[in-house]
Amino acid sequence: MDVIEVLPGLRMLRFPVGSAYLWRDGSEVTLIDTGTADCAAQIEEALDGELRRIVLTHWHEDHTGSAAELADRHGAQVVAHRLEAPVIQGRTAGAPPVLEEFEVAIRAALPPLPAAPPCRVDREVEDGDLLEFGGGAVVVAVPGHTDGSIALHLPGPKVLFTGDAVANVGRTMMGVFNTDRVRAVDSLHRLAGLEVETAVFGHGEPVTRGASAALRQAAAATVR
Repeated sequence: MDVIEVLPGLRMLRFPVGSAYLWRDGSEVTLIDTGTADCAAQIEEALDGELRRIVLTHWHEDHTGSAAELADRHGAQVVAHRLEAPVIQGRTAGAPPVLEEFEVAIRAALPPLPAAPPCRVDREVEDGDLLEFGGGAVVVAVPGHTDGSIALHLPGPKVLFTGDAVANVGRTMMGVFNTDRVRAVDSLHRLAGLEVETAVFGHGEPVTRGASAALRQAAAATVR
């Protein structure tokens, strides 16, 4: 795991597959996504405060894998969208992606991921809900990757956590492996309308300056 200081108080934890993020408010830490099921110990090494909450952008194994272990060990509140909660809790299966032609080879080249153990969800959120970190983090519903995918917008510091709705691998672009392309494109356009200076992604490098312009360019280049 690589630990990257994106901003004062914001750390990126980069794993072999995907990334998670630590946001610090004083002595309290919020973890956005948790990597795969073998990442808990590495995440704990990077903690620089008390883990108060874990926000899961969607149910996929590379985002929720270590959530249960960390939540139980630290007593952290687990937050997820209402539509993702049943999958994260292990009560139902998530819908598989509808692969585009170019995605088939990408998917085949990925290593198998360990299953994510079921995890409790303490708070189910909806679009527009406010979370108590970063001066007020706004939940932005971004369906398309999964039905209940969320992004998190921090208007004060102008930071955006996109989850897998957007990626930045070589260029800023819509994320891959979506269940509904039309909704995913709409979600990308919605994020491109936010005032953002820094954007961080489930996959790819952070954009630390002028993120709104990068998002707008990605939206303009993406057709339904």
